[in-house]
Amino acid sequence: MNTTLSLLGIAGAMALGAMSPGPSFVMVARTAVASRSDGLAAALGMGAGGLVFAIAALAGLQAAFLAVPGLYLAIKGFGGAYLVYLGVRIWQGARQPLALGAGQEGLGTSPAAQGSQRRALRTFLFGLATQVSNPKTAVVYASIFAAFLPHDVPLALALAVPAVIFCIETGWYTVVALALSSAAPRSAYLRYKAWIDRAAGGVMGLLGLRLVGSALRGGN
Repeated sequence: MNTTLSLLGIAGAMALGAMSPGPSFVMVARTAVASRSDGLAAALGMGAGGLVFAIAALAGLQAAFLAVPGLYLAIKGFGGAYLVYLGVRIWQGARQPLALGAGQEGLGTSPAAQGSQRRALRTFLFGLATQVSNPKTAVVYASIFAAFLPHDVPLALALAVPAVIFCIETGWYTVVALALSSAAPRSAYLRYKAWIDRAAGGVMGLLGLRLVGSALRGGN
């Protein structure tokens, strides 16, 4: 398999994976309806998380999981616990008023805009943590790489793959952030915020509990 076909195969598989719903989508969607700039920062965090997974997979993370099964189970348990924590936080804040960020056109400048850079950095790190909290993603990356990468990976391909994955993850979640920070989705969210947040928190918590339960059972 030549370099171009390998890169196209990985890009196609990763694009489909990025578009599938999960904790990352919930986090970006909920952030974007409050602030477009924060949604874009979260999208960048998702891209950075994808970059981390890509580099780890190229470095042989799957081999490490196979050699030390307890490592995968431990990371899975911690990742699941983190998702449960996120779900609880979202649920608890369901009835709290939402301060719209300065990134929303036509809404004027809010006092929160003074700390926009710090908020953007915090949201970026939050997005990164959400992306890397699911160890199954690492296994998916490693499996896709194993299927499409040649045995001896050329340097050009090794450099191109992480860059392409970063662009795919960031690009998809940027689309999500831009779409859900528009007027109509934002208005609908504000109208039904308590119910939507509870649903989002419940989904996040259930995903986390599923990961924790699987880790405790020692399964996949």
